[in-house]
Amino acid sequence: MSEQPIIELRGITKRFEKKLDFAGKIAKRLGAPVREEIVHAVDGVNLSIRKGEVVGLVGESGCGKSTLGRVVAGIMPPSEGTVLWRGTDVNALTGAAKKEAQLRAQMIFQDPYASLNPRMKVQDIVGEAPLVHGITTRGGFDEYVDEQIRRAGLDPAFKKRYPHQFSGGQRQRIGIARALAVKPEFIVCDEAVAALDVSIQAQILNLFMKLRAELDLTYLFISHDLGVVEHLSDRVVIMYLGRVVEQAPSEEVFARPNHPYTSSLLSSVPRIEARKRAFAVVQGEIPSPLNPPSGCHFHPRCPHATERCKVEVPKLREIAPGHFSACHLNG
Repeated sequence: MSEQPIIELRGITKRFEKKLDFAGKIAKRLGAPVREEIVHAVDGVNLSIRKGEVVGLVGESGCGKSTLGRVVAGIMPPSEGTVLWRGTDVNALTGAAKKEAQLRAQMIFQDPYASLNPRMKVQDIVGEAPLVHGITTRGGFDEYVDEQIRRAGLDPAFKKRYPHQFSGGQRQRIGIARALAVKPEFIVCDEAVAALDVSIQAQILNLFMKLRAELDLTYLFISHDLGVVEHLSDRVVIMYLGRVVEQAPSEEVFARPNHPYTSSLLSSVPRIEARKRAFAVVQGEIPSPLNPPSGCHFHPRCPHATERCKVEVPKLREIAPGHFSACHLNG
């Protein structure tokens, strides 16, 4: 595994702003308590991913992990911060270099029903991008598409069918074939197995690992399923309400969690070896990203919170080799 980061994030912040419409502006001028709404989806994230690595990104629904994945894949720009591709700011790339970077990072989406155009045949869904970008020619189109479909575990004989004629697992394989068709080096998998039956999940996960070995792929694997992340990932990043609160090698996180949020997540995972243990869940609800808590975002739900946690944002510090945690209890 290379030490050179293939993707590096520096201070990535993403906000979504809902501006006041005309009526809202008039109401505000008349003294009504209305204001523009700002969703703080991602808040100052630093992250580097080395070539050949599988990084698991974990957190509850609403923590910003899918938004971060879209920023990493280049689907949406950050509000603040820098995304580096092989050490170069992607915003500084132009022409062929920019096109190359965009093609090399792809994304596989959570919902295999919504992520495919229902009006397009499978051969066009998979083959459109490589044809447009000159990866294949019109003469070699059929052969190239067949290769991608076969690699994803489907029969090319079905390539003239439409997405609605396939099962959920088959549609996800079509999504994988579409991503592979532009020869990426880095793939963001956004809850790519969450909508599938358990038996199909196992097949898709095994396919991901097979493709990683065959094509030397790098993954950012976004999931709320800690069991899946433990099985797949070299390193795990825990995210809470837009911030990274802990990251470490996979074995370290599951054996020695440091942040109270990570410990709470792990205690909610049922395990055979701990079947006599009382099942626990993270207490409380995740706060609204419209109005996140001050200081440490987790302090309203943390059993160890102090007054310092309510006013001061903890820094992500290295507490052991390769193990980082953002908690005031460490210092």
